[in-house]
Amino acid sequence: MITRSKLVEQLRDYQIRSHHKWGALSFFSPNPQISTRRDVIVAILWALLFCLFAISSTLTLYQRYPRISAFIACMGILLPVCLKISRQHKLTRKRERRMLLPLSM
Repeated sequence: MITRSKLVEQLRDYQIRSHHKWGALSFFSPNPQISTRRDVIVAILWALLFCLFAISSTLTLYQRYPRISAFIACMGILLPVCLKISRQHKLTRKRERRMLLPLSM
């Protein structure tokens, strides 16, 4: 027999599993939570771009172009910062939209 407590426990287990499934990749996701395959693909692409910036910065520094290397390193640092700002912006819009709903909903 399915009881309410079993359903609550199953839901809690599911939420815990889905929340930690893409924990490391959520750093590069522009969305607050990774829920779809599209979010996973976008996060992987941003992570690959970050790795490309890190590798190219190292290679240009090795070839003795410190200014170009510093520019690429700054771009690599700005990438996660911009993604974090994007996540925060989406969360605030979501909160504002939720506050506009009537209390009966």
